[in-house]
Amino acid sequence: MGFELTIVVPAKNEIEMLPRLLESLCRQDYVGMRETRILIADAGSTDGTVEAALRFRDRLQIEIVPGGLPSVGRNAGAKLATTKYVLFMDADVEIPEPTLLRRALWRMERRGLHLCTTNIACREGSFFDDVLYAGNNFMQRVGSFMKPFATGMFMLFDREVFWKLGGFNEKALFAEDYLLSKDVARLRFRIVRGRVLTTNRRFQKLGHGRMIWMFFKTMMHTWDEEYFLEDQGYWGEAG
Repeated sequence: MGFELTIVVPAKNEIEMLPRLLESLCRQDYVGMRETRILIADAGSTDGTVEAALRFRDRLQIEIVPGGLPSVGRNAGAKLATTKYVLFMDADVEIPEPTLLRRALWRMERRGLHLCTTNIACREGSFFDDVLYAGNNFMQRVGSFMKPFATGMFMLFDREVFWKLGGFNEKALFAEDYLLSKDVARLRFRIVRGRVLTTNRRFQKLGHGRMIWMFFKTMMHTWDEEYFLEDQGYWGEAG
């Protein structure tokens, strides 16, 4: 498998978490990992995030591009990609399994997929954090039989399909990853065995009950695009 992947990571003040993601990418057994462009779409970090990322240039092809809200940063990176596939990841995740990228790319190529994702788990969370992420994985799998659902923590896209769908809606103020993934053809979507690890900071800032309520409202407004363009309080409280 050739060098056919670009990775895009939106980031702002992620000096603690971003190095963990980059370390986990260094451990991937994908044959093209060393030559894969990793575009860090920085939204004006002031904590040394950019400098921390650039320290990986001896092991990874790190590039810094201007970012903004996640949808803006993801699109900015995707515009620079020339590879067949683009992987969007959040800055506060890491990949514990060294085979995940290779297997995900193999599945995309073998099945002619438009999008694939994987499961989410909490790195050092509480019982309730684990339960909520397990619930997210369950709903993601159940939903895949009707309408694809993937989060920005791990979205591996066919680049041409990504742009045919319009990319991430930069006007969306909430759940822009869901807004895009739900438009992918159901039979061209898969959930790859494995997981990414993330933090519980979303739950810490918003609370478990609020996150559940926001998730429920998202499901109820699946066909109402205007809902996603309104401020639901997510960035003001969780950003």
